[in-house]
Amino acid sequence: MRLPADRCPDWGRTRRAVVLAVVLVLGVSGCQSEQEQYCDAVKDHQQELSEVLGDGSPDALLKALPIFEDLADDAPDDIRDDWKTVIDALDGLQEALDDAGVDPATYDRDHPPAGLSEADQEAIDQAAAQVGSQASTTAFNAVDQEAKDVCGTPLQLG
Repeated sequence: MRLPADRCPDWGRTRRAVVLAVVLVLGVSGCQSEQEQYCDAVKDHQQELSEVLGDGSPDALLKALPIFEDLADDAPDDIRDDWKTVIDALDGLQEALDDAGVDPATYDRDHPPAGLSEADQEAIDQAAAQVGSQASTTAFNAVDQEAKDVCGTPLQLG
């Protein structure tokens, strides 16, 4: 049954309100699912990350890089730039070590391997400085804080 337009003057407004409500609910649930997906990834990787970072090895952060990359893929928009900073710094260090043919697990700056050029040592030093820079430290802290505050699961990066 169809009512005449004059008997239901607010139908257009009501329909728009219903459509808007549906859009808002879908939009909010989409954000929640992104956040939930990230939190699930954090929780899924927390044990492995704790083991990798807790082993005390000099290359622990580099061993954690694949985990960080996976977390960054699922990260919500508000911390994507922080994850990019973390990953770019670690990628730079890994690349400098690879280019120099140096094993990150055994590399000792004070006693570099025989035959390591000054240029390679300088590239490694610069890349390591980037990992320890204020920007990287701030980014590490931001992603860790997000995991604690939003997901209730610390990454334990420090």
